[in-house]
Amino acid sequence: MRILISGASVAGPVLAYWLNRFGFDVTVVERTPAPRKTGGGHAVDLFRPAMRIVEQMGVVDEIRAKATGTDTLVLRRPGGKPVTLDLHKLFTAVSDDHVEIMRDDLSEILYNTTSSDVAYLFADSITAIGDDGEVTFERSPAQRFDLIVGADGLHSNVRSLVFGPESGFTTWLGAYLAILSVPNHLALDGAMEMIVDPGRIAGVYSAAHMDDARAGFFLRTPQPLDYHHRDTEQQKELLRNHFHDMRWEVPRLLAELDDTPSFYFDSITQLRLDTWSRGRVTLVGDAAYCPGPAVGGSTSMAVVGAYILAGELATHAGDHSAAFAAYENEIGEYVRRSRSFARTAAKTLVPAGRFEVWAMVNAIRLITVLPAPVSRAAAKLNSKGVRLHDSFAVKTTRHSTNMNNAVGQVITGNWCRWLSADTSTISP
Repeated sequence: MRILISGASVAGPVLAYWLNRFGFDVTVVERTPAPRKTGGGHAVDLFRPAMRIVEQMGVVDEIRAKATGTDTLVLRRPGGKPVTLDLHKLFTAVSDDHVEIMRDDLSEILYNTTSSDVAYLFADSITAIGDDGEVTFERSPAQRFDLIVGADGLHSNVRSLVFGPESGFTTWLGAYLAILSVPNHLALDGAMEMIVDPGRIAGVYSAAHMDDARAGFFLRTPQPLDYHHRDTEQQKELLRNHFHDMRWEVPRLLAELDDTPSFYFDSITQLRLDTWSRGRVTLVGDAAYCPGPAVGGSTSMAVVGAYILAGELATHAGDHSAAFAAYENEIGEYVRRSRSFARTAAKTLVPAGRFEVWAMVNAIRLITVLPAPVSRAAAKLNSKGVRLHDSFAVKTTRHSTNMNNAVGQVITGNWCRWLSADTSTISP
């Protein structure tokens, strides 16, 4: 069975790895001209379920070695004293196994572990998908695939082609995020430094293995901004307009906009589809269920979703109708809980007024003084909030040295569905 995956960032390579292990013929198409490596990207989080999956993939040590090492947050506000938060203490409360890693480092690791077994088609994009699986590309000759998977992010091309315009499925959560590469002029080592004002936050951080740093900007606006998601010059001008009068290091960070080698700007937008499968096409990761950038743990969820989808396709021996339904059923509650948490997080991420700024600062002070065991115990009572990722149980199958055999075992009924005496469940 031939499967085409659109997108080579996180969900795409994870899905490709497992589909290949289960004996499927996999091709990944990616619009960028080479594997994603634009100077490190921005920091993303992997929580315990995703960490168990990458452990099975044999790349967990590489991922841990590339952890950012950021363990301290210093928060400033105009006219107030800085407050310091131990991020290790915070994330220990949130997850029993957490790694923060630069997105492009993660993508590179995942690509390297699949590149010898999976066909990658770079500098190309899908232009049409036929009901019979005929796929046309911008540059390559048309090919027929049995299944097509959109793993191409919040602004998914596959989703637009099959489900319709993005505007029909997105809900803006009231804020925007920008990340750019800047020189590490503060000589940051394990620390993130930020300044907060009503309606906006600016900060800068680095990673243990990086020579430069990342500047981050969060912005809350009463109405959506008018811009195109690929017009970077327009986005940079919006950033200047909204942060030009902010103090501390902000003028210096904004001055890097003209020369920065990498720049990211997007709305904190939630994707809401009732189903993410249609015919022989399905979606995974942000293309299917992005809870909102920076507020919902979407990278960790993308790893989990890709793993579940591959497992269901193997379990159902390529019967995509049954596999897609089982995949959506398996991850559906996780998606809904993440959406709910993201909506709440988006409201508190960028304080709207002076009282909210005061509340943020004092929440940090409270976390700082609480003993770590108390913080962890309190967090574990909130499985629908900060512990929602660890509360999701990932079903795991035993590795086989010949996964083509595994698909055959599914067909003959001898391969147990996810759980048996030879399988284990990662429980909360």
